[in-house]
Amino acid sequence: MALSLGWLSALFAGVFSAHVLQTLCFPYFWRDLLFLLKVIRYGVRLELSKLTSSVHTVLDQFVLQAQRIPNKPFVIYEGRVHTYRDVELRSNRLANVFLERVKLRRGDCVALLMNNEPDFLCAWFGLAKVGCSVAFLNTNIKSKSLLHCFNCCGAKTLVVGSDLVDCLDGILSSLLEDNIQVWAMKSQSEHPQVHTLLDKMEASSDQPVPAVLRATSSLKSPTLYIFTSGTTGLPKAAVITHLQSLKAAAGFWAFGATEDDVMYIPLPLYHSAASLIGIGGTIELGATCVLKKKFSASQFWNDCRKHDVTVFQYIGELCRYLCNQPKKAEDKVNKVRMGVGNGLRQDVWREFQSRFGNIKMCEVYGSTEGNLCFMNHVGRIGTVGRSNFFYRLLFKYDLVKYDMVKDEPVKDHYGFCQRVEKGETGLLLSKVSSMSPFFGYAGSKQLTEKKLMRNVFIKGDAYFNTGDLMAEDQEGFICFRDRVGDTFRWKGENVATTEVTETLGQVDFIQEVNAYGVEVQGHEGRAGMAAVIVRPGLVFDGKKLFDHVMKDIPAYARPLFIRLQEVMEMTSTFKQQKFQLVQSGFNPSTISDLLYVLDYQQESYIPLTDSIYQSILSGERKL
Repeated sequence: MALSLGWLSALFAGVFSAHVLQTLCFPYFWRDLLFLLKVIRYGVRLELSKLTSSVHTVLDQFVLQAQRIPNKPFVIYEGRVHTYRDVELRSNRLANVFLERVKLRRGDCVALLMNNEPDFLCAWFGLAKVGCSVAFLNTNIKSKSLLHCFNCCGAKTLVVGSDLVDCLDGILSSLLEDNIQVWAMKSQSEHPQVHTLLDKMEASSDQPVPAVLRATSSLKSPTLYIFTSGTTGLPKAAVITHLQSLKAAAGFWAFGATEDDVMYIPLPLYHSAASLIGIGGTIELGATCVLKKKFSASQFWNDCRKHDVTVFQYIGELCRYLCNQPKKAEDKVNKVRMGVGNGLRQDVWREFQSRFGNIKMCEVYGSTEGNLCFMNHVGRIGTVGRSNFFYRLLFKYDLVKYDMVKDEPVKDHYGFCQRVEKGETGLLLSKVSSMSPFFGYAGSKQLTEKKLMRNVFIKGDAYFNTGDLMAEDQEGFICFRDRVGDTFRWKGENVATTEVTETLGQVDFIQEVNAYGVEVQGHEGRAGMAAVIVRPGLVFDGKKLFDHVMKDIPAYARPLFIRLQEVMEMTSTFKQQKFQLVQSGFNPSTISDLLYVLDYQQESYIPLTDSIYQSILSGERKL
């Protein structure tokens, strides 16, 4: 008996010691393991689907949910409830119109230009039901970029929202010359060459089209094209396969959301966050979402209280806008328990939770076209994700040394990249493999290849270049540091400096342009700025430049500041030097060059004075 008690005591002491050791040395072990097992379980399900003759897609899941919970609210928009059955039947009507009247066929690509509204989903699902791939067009892009998008994805049909038809005035003739048919979500059209859909829908059947039209046997079949800005200037059509759609749709579930949650989606559906994670995630769970046409800081919490929202999507800028709203006694009166998004600054994160309640903020890191995703399932403030021994076994990534001045990775004497030490900042690269494929961009093998780095550590290897500088600490938490190269983020959008440079270069008095982004106190991302050399014999014209950027550059990409220079600095590899310009910012008291600021009231670029500079820093002058 005494011997048994001794063994039990020793066993208990051993288990207790192991628990203490694990808690002290590996505090996140169980949370990491349980989260990873959840992710692996979903991944295994996807892998097993490859062995079957048919893949269960996000659309298939929606059709299934419409049969299982037909009367459950799927989308709440501007106070009106649309059930799963409502959207299913309306998308069926559209699918029949697309087949019978638009004459679309399986395999066609159709461009979709619509703001957030339920008919965006109905059109998307209706097109998918007839076997079409869909290209989501950014509603901010201008004429040249819009025409380029059609060339990328090969779309010969455009479906446009009723409120966006007038945006086509400058390019409608070009679309028609390229034999692109235009269909509007309207009953009547003022443009004789713009066809209407709503009147045709009223006469069409709500019975489903044959399921064989949407069936696919490969997870790697393209289903969407989502446009992202890049170093080439013009938008790039990222290929979104069923595999990527299904992975994104599991995001809410992986973070612990359930079918009882109500999601709030204020982000644009043409971006992957709202469409793939937001709508896809709602469908995966069989949950309900509140869809906003546009984000409104003043309406946000009232909406959340009115609809009992429990989960919301964000970008960092969105949370800052909410924190900047006047404080109210009912700030913490809400049922929101979780936010899912990216780009949340540490100071805003802390203020948001302190003011609005203990809401778990789940950061997700990953680009639309990328082959790597980090998820901050622990909720550590200031980090975009978490890695560990198990994660590295499944997903191969590395942080390599990067020379900010030369704007290129640091190589050893053999020509290979060098890994950084823990805690050091490095360029994030993700290995391309069968487990983590990179599907690239539609219409350009050159752009796809440009996003890859080869012979990184050994001859023949290939890595996806994220273009992001990151750091991983001793505990495995990963922090975002900065963007490199020719893109930066502002107002939640990627800004391609090459596109800005090319557009400004069309102004008659400008000889040379170097576009870049600068940090502004109290703002997420970087504000657009351009260093400009004026042509000899001509003078800078702020009014003319204002008119040009208003006409040809999306609002988020417009340079807010202009810096006049005599000479443009170059790197040793004859690329424009951006590093020193970025570092010097836009302070008129420390920069000897003439500086100008975009002024919407005066409709011109006006001299940037010390008083204007201070009003920007204080937040008095809105950007």
